[in-house]
Amino acid sequence: MKQIVIVGTGMGPSSISGEGMKALGDAEVWFGASRLLELLKPFFAEKTVYPIYKPGEILEAIKNRDENSFAVLVSGDTGFYSAAAGICEALSDYEPRLIPGVSSIAYFCARLGIPWQDAALLSVHGRDLSALTGLVRRNHHTFCLTGNNAAALGEALCATGYGDITVHAGENLGSAEERIRTITARELSASDIARETPLQNARETPLQVAERTSLHIAPLSVLLFVNEAPDDRIRFGLPDEVFVRSEGIPMTKSEIRALSLAKLALRPGDICWDIGAGTGSVTVEMAMAAYRGKVYAVERQGNVLGLISQNCWAFHLGNVEPIAGEAPGGLAELPPPDAVFIGGSGGNLKEILTVILEKNSRARIVITAITLETAAAALALLPGAELTQVSAARAKKAGDSHLFIGQNPVMIISAGGWE
Repeated sequence: MKQIVIVGTGMGPSSISGEGMKALGDAEVWFGASRLLELLKPFFAEKTVYPIYKPGEILEAIKNRDENSFAVLVSGDTGFYSAAAGICEALSDYEPRLIPGVSSIAYFCARLGIPWQDAALLSVHGRDLSALTGLVRRNHHTFCLTGNNAAALGEALCATGYGDITVHAGENLGSAEERIRTITARELSASDIARETPLQNARETPLQVAERTSLHIAPLSVLLFVNEAPDDRIRFGLPDEVFVRSEGIPMTKSEIRALSLAKLALRPGDICWDIGAGTGSVTVEMAMAAYRGKVYAVERQGNVLGLISQNCWAFHLGNVEPIAGEAPGGLAELPPPDAVFIGGSGGNLKEILTVILEKNSRARIVITAITLETAAAALALLPGAELTQVSAARAKKAGDSHLFIGQNPVMIISAGGWE
């Protein structure tokens, strides 16, 4: 059987392991991105090289070659957001051997003199940026492969109140053009502006041009965000007083929120819908729990979306998308939910549940109701659902004593998704 080795090239020739260099020397044919092949070809001038890196193309090339030993070069480490995973899958019949390399986070943090064993890790290469803020909120250090999205990452942090946090930026690591700088998220958000050429603003002085272009972050870059006051708590039942309120806009009370979120049993990567989001109190607690996921806050009163955004900003939440519209309208365009909270259905409960269950028949669903009719309708539509009535009372001081003041009883219907 043909022998295939996948070699992590680290940050360049000087950081490839001895095992990796021996494997490259033994292989008759190399595959990899042009940049990697050009870096290493001087060390092995006699090699046959092919500048291809897509798994399917590599597989076809190996099948069509007469040689018996092949090396596939991948940047960084073979186990850290690496192309090696897809290549291994495509070449599985050949049982390829992996040789690790120095990862970008290991190299960068060593250059900074910062240990990284507790850092949160994220890649936004072709991915949604919304998980960034949740990781920054919860962790002292968050490392990110930017995918040439540096400015957008800075904007996301500024939009959630993190404009002043420290950002270490590493560009072209391991190359002659390596540059490491420490800036703020606000400065990072301006790095796209720095791509403009000096000719686009003839009134700038040379000094202004130099200052502006120095902000530019190279496409091949990594970032380390430093939050000196991380908060990784997942809090259900936040006090009602911590939310920005608006007269006439309903809010699910603390005790009901706590029980409802407990019944939803959210996972960090869940896609969540909050239907009838109102003030956004449930949205906030969903987003804190599903910090690697996304929350879609659906509210029929469009003028309330700003209120939802205010409350999300106060808790540094960037994984929420407020949506104006009356459900079920607009739900069909949303990604399938893992968990759904329905705090208000506008009389469209049957239609809403139909859309949810068509999207994901195993979605976890919690509905709150204050009328027997709504509860009865929910139970009829969700056979086997659990019904709980909650009657909470809060103590209020009266002179030297305390009296309990009862709140309106609420029924909680929960169904689906249990394993």
